[in-house]
Amino acid sequence: MTGSREDPHAQARAARAQPLLLHSMSTFRELFETIFAHREIATVVEVGVESGQVSSVYADLGATVYCVEPAPDDELCAVLADDPRLNLVEGLSPAVLGDLPVADLYVLDGDHNYAVVRAELAWIMENAPDAVVVLHDVLWPCGRRDFYYQPSPLPHEDVHPAAADGPTVWHDELTPAGFVGDGVFTAAVEAGGPRNGVLTAVEDTLDEAGGDWRLAIVPAVFGFGLLMKASAPGAEAIFEALRPLTSSALLAALENNRIALYTRVLQLQYEAAARTDDADRLAEIATAQQREIAALRSELDRAKAEHAAARRDLQRVRDASAPPPPPGPELGEAVSHLGRALSAHLRRNPGRPR
Repeated sequence: MTGSREDPHAQARAARAQPLLLHSMSTFRELFETIFAHREIATVVEVGVESGQVSSVYADLGATVYCVEPAPDDELCAVLADDPRLNLVEGLSPAVLGDLPVADLYVLDGDHNYAVVRAELAWIMENAPDAVVVLHDVLWPCGRRDFYYQPSPLPHEDVHPAAADGPTVWHDELTPAGFVGDGVFTAAVEAGGPRNGVLTAVEDTLDEAGGDWRLAIVPAVFGFGLLMKASAPGAEAIFEALRPLTSSALLAALENNRIALYTRVLQLQYEAAARTDDADRLAEIATAQQREIAALRSELDRAKAEHAAARRDLQRVRDASAPPPPPGPELGEAVSHLGRALSAHLRRNPGRPR
């Protein structure tokens, strides 16, 4: 992790190999190793399958895994088909849970809303009360705000008013520059209040269940929730092993910083895209105006040519119909000169018959 004097860039390489936003349950491999170390886990039901990578973690730790996914794509189907330890279950949770073997570990990372999580926990508590339950996204943004995969199978009464915009840590309202689903999911317009969010569903379930159910949260990567009965096999050892993480103010601070930085990146990306759109739109307007100017110049040149031709035609008409020009000054001078000569002749020859 630290690199060495001979290889000082090892940490940097590892950092840039990670996605910009850590979000996968595979990040919690060490936590699952701790659970498996203190509790015999033979069967895992995984609700919400990413790419099969996380499913393989449970299988590598020794479990048979049932991967619940309502609409797996071809790539996921191929990945799961290549591993006999992984069993694809196409269907919606919690409806399909009763069709599967009772599991030792349930990993809930499916539809992140109150109605679905509450129903999943109710089924598990009734049918697998000694199971270990792990929930993802118990913190921001899903902890106190419902998210709904689209199209949502939930009845109208279980859905809060929702929008395509997403949350950000920089203000309380949804924004197109936040965690948006791009058509995959919508988010409740308002956060908080009753029956809203994953963590609220867990809390209400615990309040109703009573007894010795316990919840612990590792405040990292959107929140890793661990739910068990205190009397369940291995529970005390698991909670104690995870206590340094669940009580870590440092982890909580790092998570808050992480989501603040990432939502700021989302804001900058949105603003950059908006500026690009504006630039493209201005370029289109400029191109259209240049075409219009060129067309107007062509029209002006044509009009000038027509005007010049009309002036030439008019001049020819004027020239053809004009009266004889009046005597010019040269003719006047000649007449005057002739008059003076005649007068002089008469003075020299007076009395002669004319």
